[in-house]
Amino acid sequence: MTTIDDFNFDGKKALVRVDFNVPLNEKFEVTDTNRIEAARPTILKILEDGGSAILMSHLGRPKGKSDPDMSLKHLVDKASEILGVKVNFVADCIGEEAKAAAQALKSGEILLLENLRFHAEEEAGDAGFAKELSELGDIYVNDAFGTAHRAHASTTIIARYFEGSKCFGYLMAKEIAAIKKVMETGEKPVTAVLGGAKVSSKITIIENILDKIDHLIIGGGMTYTFVKARGGKVGDSICEDDKQELALEILEKAKSKGVEVHLPVDVVAADDFNNNANTKVVSVDEIPEGWQGLDAGPETLERFKEVILKSRTILWNGPVGVFEMPNFAKGTIAVGNQIDEATKAGAFSLVGGGDSVAAVKQFGFEDKVSYVSTGGGAMLESLEGKTLPGIAAITD
Repeated sequence: MTTIDDFNFDGKKALVRVDFNVPLNEKFEVTDTNRIEAARPTILKILEDGGSAILMSHLGRPKGKSDPDMSLKHLVDKASEILGVKVNFVADCIGEEAKAAAQALKSGEILLLENLRFHAEEEAGDAGFAKELSELGDIYVNDAFGTAHRAHASTTIIARYFEGSKCFGYLMAKEIAAIKKVMETGEKPVTAVLGGAKVSSKITIIENILDKIDHLIIGGGMTYTFVKARGGKVGDSICEDDKQELALEILEKAKSKGVEVHLPVDVVAADDFNNNANTKVVSVDEIPEGWQGLDAGPETLERFKEVILKSRTILWNGPVGVFEMPNFAKGTIAVGNQIDEATKAGAFSLVGGGDSVAAVKQFGFEDKVSYVSTGGGAMLESLEGKTLPGIAAITD
């Protein structure tokens, strides 16, 4: 894997694809700086070598036309503060103005280009647009894992114009290594904790990881599709009736591969989908009509704990309850604590995919697991066994 450490950037202009797609409030202030902070080590390595960094990113979904609300100029002050270096800004990413700004850049300086998606050619993966971007720098660095699953001009096509002078930034390299650790080189036993609402959204992940894992813990809303498929009563719980056969096939497949599947045995059921509903702990396959399972029960959490604590490699994707409501967050917090304990005992733990990342941040587990992935869709597609175009563009 060719990384930024394989290059000396002295006197070079590095064209860096970062993922600065960050949330802004109504005053256009950055409300979550994680992605800018994640790019910092890569940018600083370039500057410390004596090079300069030209940063390109998208922000939001402007549909190929300029939108002042989605201008990257809103990020300049916050990025300057985080990087400790003044960030210069240019109001386009191609054309004469961008070219002149790039040419004027001196060693140790940073230039941020305007939102790539103001040009429809970016998402179309247009080769002419990619070539124009490529003319701004000497070395191409892809450090945007969050967009690695898209074959866009700046993430994939552009690499064609940097034969022998393209590499991954530190963030991208860490993401690839973390997934490889779970999928290929992880110490056994390997456990996957999969939660979330639907079996259908996890099916390709489950099918792809069954050959790599020893234990599969299933939690969250998709529990009830499995339980109902096995003849249990799930009351008003969320359930994909058309996926019951699929659920049984997954259980069969897991058994044939020697994977132990751990489903909840009890749940916290509620008589309404709201935080102040009446609750009771019931057996997972005896949920009364008018009630729905919204969190993992105490006996279930004890059983999950036993599996997690003996694991050496752990993948966590998806919460085990409706964690957005405090009264149904206990299960997800408990699983977080169990993974924290296993990690302290030497296990490698990777958290990735939308809701589990949100839960980890909300409950302060970010520094208690080995790695939190920055790329929702990209991470999930990696786990599904797909080759991400942004990664292939550097490795091929």
